[in-house]
Amino acid sequence: MEQKSYIVVFITAKDPEEAQKIAKSLVKKREAACVNIVPVVNSHFWWKDKLDSTEESLLIVKTKESLLPEVIKSVKKIHSYRLPEIIALPIVGGSRDYLEWIDSETI
Repeated sequence: MEQKSYIVVFITAKDPEEAQKIAKSLVKKREAACVNIVPVVNSHFWWKDKLDSTEESLLIVKTKESLLPEVIKSVKKIHSYRLPEIIALPIVGGSRDYLEWIDSETI
C-alpha cells in the first residue's frame, strides 16, 4: 500500500473576508479537507527594503502533499497580494483516523 504524505499549509490573507473566500474555495474544490482561520495575526516583515507590519488573517490548511501545486494555483487566483505567503510543512505524525479522513475528503 502506498504511503501518503500529508501537509499543513500556512497562508496569510489581508482580512477575514479574504481568508473565508480562500478557505471556501479550497474546501469546495476538495483541495483541502479542512481550513482553520485565525482572524487576526500581527505580521512583521521586510517589504521593499523597509521594516513593515500589518494585521492579517492566517489560514491553516490540511491537505495531501500531492495537492500542493493545485492549492498554490487556486490561492494565487483569489489572493489580493502580489506575493502571497503560501508555505507548506510536512505532517510527521498524528491520528491515523484523522489522516485517513484528510485522504477521503480531498481529490
